[in-house]
Amino acid sequence: MSSINYVVFDLGGVLVDWDPRYLYRKIFDSEDEVEAFLRDICNSDWIIQSDAGRPLDDCIADLASEYPEHAWAIRNYRDRWQEMVGGAIEGTVEILRDLKSRDVPLYVLSNWSRDTWPFAVEQFEFLKIFDGLVVSGYEGVAKPEAKIFHRLNDHGVRLDRAVFIDDREDNIAAAEALGMTGIHFTGPDDLAMRLAELRLL
Repeated sequence: MSSINYVVFDLGGVLVDWDPRYLYRKIFDSEDEVEAFLRDICNSDWIIQSDAGRPLDDCIADLASEYPEHAWAIRNYRDRWQEMVGGAIEGTVEILRDLKSRDVPLYVLSNWSRDTWPFAVEQFEFLKIFDGLVVSGYEGVAKPEAKIFHRLNDHGVRLDRAVFIDDREDNIAAAEALGMTGIHFTGPDDLAMRLAELRLL
């Protein structure tokens, strides 16, 4: 196996505590209503449309038309999006800064709508640490599609010499199929241990 020269981070669930439940628990009366709404209406299949570059307003309009009884809640996905963000995952940010101090080349590969990306840039100073950013909303393709992983090549990243950190197992499987070393993120402590095993920390 080639040595690891690059570390590639997902953002949501790894460096950023993002969860739509933070918002919808304020909107609905019960946890069952929240889960049903996020399972059946504002679900991952719908979210990935804007992540892959479709304007969020178009996604909202189509879904609100399909579920008019929930149109108000669907519009809140855009109007109150910031309330879904719990902040940075500080333990992972510390690992990021440690890697930077060791001159490890650092990259982002994230599913993120271009409509909400400016908020992320404003909110999270640690984004300035990275040597390159691959953001799905600007690329027009989202994980786990292989095409977005290859966009890392534009930044000089060799996939077979890169470790990819993500909280979703399907994204890890896609990365590993392309020759990357995958780390399924379950928490900062486990991540630090895995990176130490790779002699990056």
